Amino acid sequence: MEKFQLSAEELDGYIKPEDREHIVSMNIAYDEVLKKCKALTAENAEPANEQLQQELIDLFAEMGHKMQDIIAHEKNIHVYSFDTPTTTHGEVSRLIAKLRDIRTEKQEFIYYIQRAYELLFNFAFGSTAKDKKNYLIVKTPVTEPVQNFAVHKIPNIDVQVENTVMCVMLRGALLPCMIMSKEIQEYSSNSYVTPFALFSIHRDDTKKEHTMEYILDLKGSYFNLEKLNGKDLIFADPMNATGGSLVTIVNYLHGKNVKPKSIQFFNVVASLKAALRIVRAVKEAKVYTLWMDPVVNNQAYILPGLGDVGDRINGPYKEGATRQIIQLIADYGAHISDLYRAQIQKIEETVLQIGGVEEK
Repeated sequence: MEKFQLSAEELDGYIKPEDREHIVSMNIAYDEVLKKCKALTAENAEPANEQLQQELIDLFAEMGHKMQDIIAHEKNIHVYSFDTPTTTHGEVSRLIAKLRDIRTEKQEFIYYIQRAYELLFNFAFGSTAKDKKNYLIVKTPVTEPVQNFAVHKIPNIDVQVENTVMCVMLRGALLPCMIMSKEIQEYSSNSYVTPFALFSIHRDDTKKEHTMEYILDLKGSYFNLEKLNGKDLIFADPMNATGGSLVTIVNYLHGKNVKPKSIQFFNVVASLKAALRIVRAVKEAKVYTLWMDPVVNNQAYILPGLGDVGDRINGPYKEGATRQIIQLIADYGAHISDLYRAQIQKIEETVLQIGGVEEK
């Protein structure tokens, strides 16, 4: 079998009746947002702009409070803007605003994605290791009057990361996974570089949100099932719109008797629905996201969302074009490739040494 599929109907089977009520409530609230958006773009809206803008501000504030109340009861969903002190929210809010902005071009977009994952990493790992420290003794360029060294304390995350495997859901997820692996390498006392598992997963975008299908292409994937069993699996994907891709992969692994020790999913933006679906479907999963958006549209895109992140990181995808992992890395350019040298080497080993799926 070269493909493994999951349908939206199967995915919705995991969520609880109260989840459905919350999702319907958010959809009703966002319908009002869409009305304001339409009014703001109307030719005759200028005199009423100030009033419309305030109404939009009030609607988003109300939805934010509702989502925070819902997530407060979910121990496996962590939203940066809900869980951290309000003094830190301005930085994240501005970052998300830059990522959303249609005027933000590719290189700047990549910079903000990198910044987002640095924040997510500290959100998940730094806070849990705050009472455990490692010491870095650094040789500096200053040699007068003698060679200088500096001592820096960093969170001790060795126990948390020494069992991890970085799981890449191509295509927009490649760079975020490299960034997360780089953060692990820099914070671990032994410069641990995570092994990689590469899953070629996509959804059928000819379908609507309620009829969506998620397809794991095993022929285009690279992983070793034995090396995933009992591991802490980390997935990083900027957008978590439906949760379908992650659940499809995990269901496939469970079907092969692979039992991860834990699963962590890192997103820049997640929809309420997707986060709830994942923690209902995958009991060992935790979701970490910088920002939560209220709804998805009929095409299963997050609203207000960031657009097609794969296109914004890697350039527009052309039908029939290759999605080969090495080509995607090359497209990032010399600067990114040089910065993530250790991660690229691990990915190359995964692709070139394994050469395909090893089912045991």
